[in-house]
Amino acid sequence: MLTVRAAKSFVPLLALSSILSGCAGLGLLVKSPGPVRKLHDGIDAVLADSIFVPTQASMKVVSLDSNEVLYERDSRLLMRPASNMKLLTASAALRVLGTNHEFETEVLRDTSMSDGVLQGNLYFKGYGDPILQTSDLDTLVQQIKASGITAVQGSVVADVSYFDDLPWGSGWMWDDEPYDYDAMISPLTINDNCVHVKVAPGLRAGDSAIVSIDPTTTYVLLLNTAKTVMDTVVQPLEVSRLFKERSNTIVVKGEILATSAPVEVDVSVWRPELYAAQLLTEALKRDSVEVENQPTAGVVPSFGDVVARCEHGLDSALVHMDQVSDNLTAELLLKSLGVAKSGTPGTSQGGTYVVRDFLSSIGIDTTRILSVDGSGLSFYNLLTAEAITQLLESMSRQEDIFPLFYASLPIAGIDGTLRNRMKGTPAEGNVRAKTGTISGASSLSGYVTTADGERLAFSMLMQNFNYPTRLYQRAQDRIAALLASFSRNGRVTQR
Repeated sequence: MLTVRAAKSFVPLLALSSILSGCAGLGLLVKSPGPVRKLHDGIDAVLADSIFVPTQASMKVVSLDSNEVLYERDSRLLMRPASNMKLLTASAALRVLGTNHEFETEVLRDTSMSDGVLQGNLYFKGYGDPILQTSDLDTLVQQIKASGITAVQGSVVADVSYFDDLPWGSGWMWDDEPYDYDAMISPLTINDNCVHVKVAPGLRAGDSAIVSIDPTTTYVLLLNTAKTVMDTVVQPLEVSRLFKERSNTIVVKGEILATSAPVEVDVSVWRPELYAAQLLTEALKRDSVEVENQPTAGVVPSFGDVVARCEHGLDSALVHMDQVSDNLTAELLLKSLGVAKSGTPGTSQGGTYVVRDFLSSIGIDTTRILSVDGSGLSFYNLLTAEAITQLLESMSRQEDIFPLFYASLPIAGIDGTLRNRMKGTPAEGNVRAKTGTISGASSLSGYVTTADGERLAFSMLMQNFNYPTRLYQRAQDRIAALLASFSRNGRVTQR
C-alpha cells in the first residue's frame, strides 16, 4: 500500500516512464549513426585486428566530388611507400615528358661500306626505352639490311652514354641483384634486362630437371643440378645467378616433383647493355648478316649515321610499370626526367629533382617527404598518406594527362597486381590502385567509386610487420570494399 508521500513521488516517475516509452517507440531515443560514422567504425574495426598491434598504419580517404575528408588516421606519418612511389614517377613523367613522348633505340654505323660490307662497327644506342623486346630486333635487322649492309667487319657496340653509369638505385639491397625486380638500370634495355628460365620435371625419379632459357642466347651459361623426385621435396628448387661473382651463369639446383607444373622465373643479367648487343649480333647472324667480332661497349662517333630505329610510347611504358609494378621501367623514366631537366647523362638525382619540382607545383610540401628513386625499391623513401592523396586529387583535375594516368592503374580482380584481389566484393572491377610491397611494408593507393557514384581517392600505408604480407593486403582489400559500398543514401551494394 502506497503512502500519500510515496504516491506523489511515483506520479512523476510514471509520467517520465510514459514519455520515454513513447520516444522509444518513435525511434527518437536511440539514433543510428550516420553513413560517414559507419564508414569510420568499419575501417576502425579492420585496423583493430591484432596484426596491427606492432604495426604502423597510415591512411587517408577524400571525396573528389565534395573535397570532404571521409577518413584519416596518422596521415602525416612518414612511411616507406614501396611501389606507391611509382605514382609520383608516373605523374611527373606525364607532365614533363608529355603523353606523346617516344622512347627511341637506334642502330648507327661509323664508316662507309664496300659491296655491302661495313668495314667498321654497328652502334646500338639506347635512350631509356623500357619496352624493347627480342621481337623488336627483327624489325631493326630488316632496317639494317635495307640500308645495304650484308656483313660487319667490326662489332655491335653498345652505347649507354645517355645515362650515367650507376646501375642501381640509392638504398637498394645488394643481395636483391639476381632477381628480376632488381634488374640493372641501363639506357639500352631489352627484355627487362632479364632472361626467362623455365624448369620442368624429368620423366622419372632421379632424372635431371629440364631447363630452358628464353631468349636462347650464348650470353648466359646454365648450371643445372636440379633433380626430379616422386614424392617429397627435401631441397626446394632454387633458380638464381652467380651475382657475387659478377657472372651470367644461371644456377638451377634443388628438387622438383615429377607431378609439378613447370616453374618459371625471370633472372637478371650482369651488364645488360652487352646482353642487348649480343642479342642483336645473334639476330643479325640468323638473318645471314655476318658480324666478325664479339660485342663490346663504346660511344657512337659524332659522324655516325642512323641505319635503324625502334620507338615505343610513354603510354606503353606507364602501363607496363603500373600493371606489373616494374621497377626498371620506373628508374628509366626517372633518369629520362633527369635528361629532360639537365641534359645527358641522365641521373636519378636529376630525376628526383624534377619529381619534387612537379610535386611542389601542385602544392605538396616536399620538405616533409623524401624520395630517392623512381620505383620505391629503396628503403630511404619516406612518403605520407596525405601527400599521396593530395597527388591523386591533383591528377584527377588535370584533364590532359589524367586519363592515361588512371588507365595505367591495375583494376581490382581484373588485371595487373590486383587481378587476384577483392574478387566477389563491391571493389571488384571498381578500384583502380597501385600496390606496393617491400620487406615489412605494404601499401595500396588509388581511386574507387562508391555505391552512390561518388569518386574517392585513398591511400593506405602499412609498415613494420613480420607477419605474412598477405594478411595486410587482405585488410586493405576489406577497407577498399567498405569504400566501394559506402552510401550516403542508405543504398546497399551486393555482389
